[in-house]
Amino acid sequence: MARLRTWAGIALAGALCVSVAGCSSTGGKRAEDARKAAAAQGKAAVNTPRWTFAMITHSGDGDTFWDIVQSGAKQAAVKDNINFLYSHDDEAQQQAQLVDAAVDKKVDGIIVTLAKPDAMKAAVARARKAGIPVITVNSGSEESKEFGALTHIGQDETIAGQAVGEELNKRGKKKAVCVLHEQGNVGHEQRCAGVKETFDGTVQNLYVNGTSMPDVQSAISAKLQADDSVDAVVTLGAPYADTAVKARQDANSKAEIDTFDLNAKVAASLKDGTLGFAVDQQPYLQGYEAVDLLWLYKYNNDVLGGGRPVLTGPQIITKDQAAALQEYTERGTR
Repeated sequence: MARLRTWAGIALAGALCVSVAGCSSTGGKRAEDARKAAAAQGKAAVNTPRWTFAMITHSGDGDTFWDIVQSGAKQAAVKDNINFLYSHDDEAQQQAQLVDAAVDKKVDGIIVTLAKPDAMKAAVARARKAGIPVITVNSGSEESKEFGALTHIGQDETIAGQAVGEELNKRGKKKAVCVLHEQGNVGHEQRCAGVKETFDGTVQNLYVNGTSMPDVQSAISAKLQADDSVDAVVTLGAPYADTAVKARQDANSKAEIDTFDLNAKVAASLKDGTLGFAVDQQPYLQGYEAVDLLWLYKYNNDVLGGGRPVLTGPQIITKDQAAALQEYTERGTR
């Protein structure tokens, strides 16, 4: 099995099988997973108190990426005897209000994303003042420590962007478009800026209305029609990759479509060559470790990361690795 290339080491606690090299992709593995799940019967593996943890993210409705994050978080919550609460809003002020509501409920721990950190700072401070431990996840690695969080779990977005730039160089690309589908998201800006740092060619940012796929498709198609020298389009989320493929067809362009994040559709498109490569940040791991590390802090005052983010990526996934990951994307854990 091809070994996945990784840009960042991962410091992790827990016994989940998260390395492709360590997992069989055979039916025997699926049978073993089913046997273990049946044996567990949803029972906790610990006898600690039933604490309540709240996760509040900047996800919009229907974003499959966050389904994978939740899947990991819920699995860890069962193991750790945690009452897990999830809420989300893609408007920063509303997300902050959801954090305030969790504080009012006197939850035992909070997991939060900082896609728009300025809007979240006061709410996180209120949680800390109330004595509620906070872990940030996915976005906001640079602000996490400043805001008083125990640690941050996710990928370094600048490093991830740099990895994309170097991969584009290897592929001989000369002109790329970086498609930003959520204006004001600092992580998205960091990704595209990272691409520019390492890519030997030129990069243009294209801002689109990510809440409307027809608008996204139209904007990308128009860009490709206007500039036939574009030979790479980089989307910042898995659902947008397929839309970019359709836009390429509309524009009769030969540009390669590459994307951040992974799902079953992306894995299949990598396998058949429709997409060039994907950047995986392992969202299942982000959810799982966020809950598990909060539990470790409550149980044993453990803090992982040594003051630095716990990195879950990036990993560059190409056609060679797609087949090995397809089983996991289909079950919703990659």
